[in-house]
Amino acid sequence: MFDFEIIKDLYTGLSKRVDYAKQILQRPLTYSEKILYSHLFENNFDEEFIRTESYVEFSPDRVAMQDATAQMALLQFMMAGKSTVAKPTTVHCDHLIQAKVDAKKDLSVALDTNGEVYDFLESVSNKYGIGFWKPGAGIIHQVVLENYAFPGGMMIGTDSHTVNAGGLGMIAIGVGGADAVDVMAGMPWELLFPKLIGIKLVGELNGWASSKDIILKVAGLLSVKGGTGAIVEYFGPGAKTLSCTGKGTICNMGAEIGATTSIFGYDENMAKYLHLTGRTEVVKLADSFKDYLQADDEVYSDPESFFDEVIEVNLSELEPHLNGPFTPDRSTPISEMAKEAEKNDWPTKIEVSLIGSCTNSSYEDISRSASIAKQAIDKNLSVNSDFTITPGSEQVRYTVSRDGLLSVFEEIGGVVLANACGPCIGQWDRHTDDPDKKNTIVTSFNRNFAKRNDGNPNTYAFVGSPELVTALAISGDLSFNPMKDTLVNENSEEVMLDPPIGLDLPLNGFEVEDLGYQAPAINGSSDKIVVDPKSKRLQLLTPFSKWEGDNLINLKLLIKAKGKCTTDHISMAGPWLKYRGHLDNISDNMLTGAINYFNDKSNLVKNQLTGDYGPVPLVQRDYKKNNIISIVVGDENYGEGSSREHAAMEPRHLGVRVILVKSFARIHETNLKKQGMLALTFKNPSDYDKILEDDLFSFVDLDKIAPGKTINIEVKHNNSDIDIINCNHTYNDTQIAWFRAGSALNMIRENER
Repeated sequence: MFDFEIIKDLYTGLSKRVDYAKQILQRPLTYSEKILYSHLFENNFDEEFIRTESYVEFSPDRVAMQDATAQMALLQFMMAGKSTVAKPTTVHCDHLIQAKVDAKKDLSVALDTNGEVYDFLESVSNKYGIGFWKPGAGIIHQVVLENYAFPGGMMIGTDSHTVNAGGLGMIAIGVGGADAVDVMAGMPWELLFPKLIGIKLVGELNGWASSKDIILKVAGLLSVKGGTGAIVEYFGPGAKTLSCTGKGTICNMGAEIGATTSIFGYDENMAKYLHLTGRTEVVKLADSFKDYLQADDEVYSDPESFFDEVIEVNLSELEPHLNGPFTPDRSTPISEMAKEAEKNDWPTKIEVSLIGSCTNSSYEDISRSASIAKQAIDKNLSVNSDFTITPGSEQVRYTVSRDGLLSVFEEIGGVVLANACGPCIGQWDRHTDDPDKKNTIVTSFNRNFAKRNDGNPNTYAFVGSPELVTALAISGDLSFNPMKDTLVNENSEEVMLDPPIGLDLPLNGFEVEDLGYQAPAINGSSDKIVVDPKSKRLQLLTPFSKWEGDNLINLKLLIKAKGKCTTDHISMAGPWLKYRGHLDNISDNMLTGAINYFNDKSNLVKNQLTGDYGPVPLVQRDYKKNNIISIVVGDENYGEGSSREHAAMEPRHLGVRVILVKSFARIHETNLKKQGMLALTFKNPSDYDKILEDDLFSFVDLDKIAPGKTINIEVKHNNSDIDIINCNHTYNDTQIAWFRAGSALNMIRENER
């Protein structure tokens, strides 16, 4: 068992810290507040922190990193001057395995093509005392749930879906690599104290409805930015009926509503999961502190007095949903999908159905999906789309294989992929005869942005539960409603699918031959980390330059991005994942997916030095060569999606210094600050419309930057007219110091001297 002494120490001090917080606040606490106030870096506060206003320093219990983001995080940590990590830390090799043939072949290819990166991650892990999960061990969030998550804890991870651990009652937050460096270096980790959204679950799931449908419904209610700056806390009688991994599914996809994290209070189903995953000692401790691992009773009886927003969802009335296309918050009940598809001209023939990913790859998910696949066999039905299955971890894969579930999928033509992210993140070598044809896929993943899964803008991706996706694979039709529609079998008989059945946990327990974990060397501090200067995959970092201290003047507009601009638009995944450890090479994808406001095209902007149009990275490299600083202008919720800090580092590396938008997604705004960028928002959002293609931007009062003080930019148009744009920012004194130093990492390094 991992971290037991840390867990024991935390529980020993939990009651004292929570009781002190209640004394200061003079009121009952939500569960989220209990964890937040018990993880303060210094427990010496004397008044309540103000939600969405107070920047607070925390001390998380651990750090987890996936292999794509770990490269840059560890390259930054190597610059911090530390001999070992100050907090338990793990690296998980799950993102770089490309899905193409099947688990065995794809893993073999990955070990060969990514060998240089895996060797680097393994050697750095050994040197700095980091646990290393080898390729094939599983998807980071499933592995964390099985091994590290515990009720009442706090962790950060360099992936937005770190929040999966909320299913085990843990505050788990996705961050950029620079934030991870802070914690690994033993420094406080800063977070804007979140607001609280309470979601009361009543009733009980039945029939085709699943835990996935709860978050699909909530995403439709709140939108992709509705949870920004908030912790979503689930409670109520319905919450206690959900399995631990079902809770994890809900928390995991909470990243798609912009939430800081999501969480459930400790209950019997969490205890069952802990028992079966070899953590009985944690259960004994947690049971002793039950009252501190859920909200106070007064909160549950009068939630409107303690949460900023309360939403009630009746599980008994919930039906399966499909969300999409092109955004995870477009929520459609399956009973309305046929009508919606016809109205919007969505292709209804399903080309590929995919189950798995970090959010829906548990034993429960696979067993319920297998029950549908077994019906196809028993009722003489065939699968009418390509069908893939991705187990969440080697422990899950081994166990479901032992229990005969994988063979059921294979019997109906399903292909079992590696225990990795694969198609969910664009690591999918999909064969298609006509890439220009509009086509539909259905998945149990989280994200469905354009080009997300296969790089094809013509792919319409819909997100549903793995059980529903399996049923849709059999029907091959997006408009199929398994609750009422029949299918014609090979005997020309009309048959209906029965609702899925499955087990929360395996009756015979989990089993695995090799977890895939490698402990760090007992003393690796003398180990040398060698990076080939000619490598195309890895590149040692050099510090960003300090702010000159003066107003930045005559900045050129690189791009005015129109509409949705996610981290996928700013720094694409898929084939670019291989360059995550090489900042200069990956910068060639910078903003290539963003839509240029002035021509409605992607990756085509005006070079104001030549008057010609060209790819965004090439134009910016020309500006950098000529010592010209530039600015990017964007729309609402800029930086939505992944935690990838490359979306902040690439512009900084190429000479962009300012991002000015209507609003930011939380993680991306923090990442920009950490890299010494100026992240500003229009005080008046309509000023976005004033920005023209050939504008020059000069700051009026940047030299007087201070918390809570607006910043003014003089925008000079080509006709010599001038607009003054008033800008807001959320920088505090510490973050302003990062900007002055050139990055947060520069400050860490200076403090080590």
